[in-house]
Amino acid sequence: MSYRSVFQRVRDGQARSWALGVLRETARPRAVRHPLGFVCLPLEREGGEGVCLHLWSDSLQHAESTTSQIHCHSWDLVSHVLYGQVRNVHAVVTDAGSDATHRVFEVVSGADGDRISPTRRTVRHATGLVELFGPGDTYTLSADRFHSSVVPEGGEAATIALGRGRPGSRDLSLGPLEAGGHHVPREPLSAAETALAVRLITAHLT
Repeated sequence: MSYRSVFQRVRDGQARSWALGVLRETARPRAVRHPLGFVCLPLEREGGEGVCLHLWSDSLQHAESTTSQIHCHSWDLVSHVLYGQVRNVHAVVTDAGSDATHRVFEVVSGADGDRISPTRRTVRHATGLVELFGPGDTYTLSADRFHSSVVPEGGEAATIALGRGRPGSRDLSLGPLEAGGHHVPREPLSAAETALAVRLITAHLT
């Protein structure tokens, strides 16, 4: 499996069959709860490129963000919706001083979780373009673009997420003005929860 091969399968209209094949393999990595509200099943990461399955479901416990849902990636995203609906909500972020509402935090991810550090940049934000994507849709988002991924309340959705790192870019998140630096561990799902996540996705694709 590689970024290039999965991207080609998505482009050729074979995303569902590829996802089902991956989920039916006996050896799967343990899923983790992501602070942005979904469950991540990491599949491949090599040379600045990565492939994951993302699942939003009320059947699984969510992790809570310590900053906010508004963030930007250090990598270019290609996201393919396997089922459900996903809103890609762009944020218009403007530097601000005394009238700032949020601070920009840098997020550095490692094997033990996320190190979240406040920067000196303070900002205001407004909602920009809102894009709605459904089953079979593929969308892209460049690195350094602030956004949030929103699934309707009570909705179920899953995506194939492909990332390609962009040199010089950073993972950032908007958070409270007075919040300090802190560390957030990535909580792995139990084996039973991971199996449930796999069953939920498989059931929607078959």
